[in-house]
Amino acid sequence: MTKNKMIVTPEQKLEYCKLIFDDGYTTKQIQEISGVSSSAINRWKAQYRKEMQGETPQDRKALTPEQIKIQSLEKQLREAKKDNELLKKAAAFFIRDNNALR
Repeated sequence: MTKNKMIVTPEQKLEYCKLIFDDGYTTKQIQEISGVSSSAINRWKAQYRKEMQGETPQDRKALTPEQIKIQSLEKQLREAKKDNELLKKAAAFFIRDNNALR
C-alpha cells in the first residue's frame, strides 16, 4: 500500500517550528500533530535555524517573514534586470533600423 504524501504549507511549517523552538515540543509530538515524517520535520528545523541566522533558502520557499520578503525582493530584482535587458535590446534594434537616428 502506498502512503499518501502530506501537503504542508510554509505557514504550517513555520508554526510547527515555532512550537519546537519556542514552546519546547519534540519532533515526535509534531509528527503526531502533523502526520508527516520525522525526516521532514528535521528538514524544516534545519531550514528554520538557517533562516533565523539570516540565510535565505535558494531551493525552497522561505518559512520566516523576513526571508519571505527577501525572496520576494530578489525575485523582483531578477525580473527588473530581465526587463532592462529586453529594453536595451529593443532600443538597439529600433536605433539600428531607424536611419533618422543615426
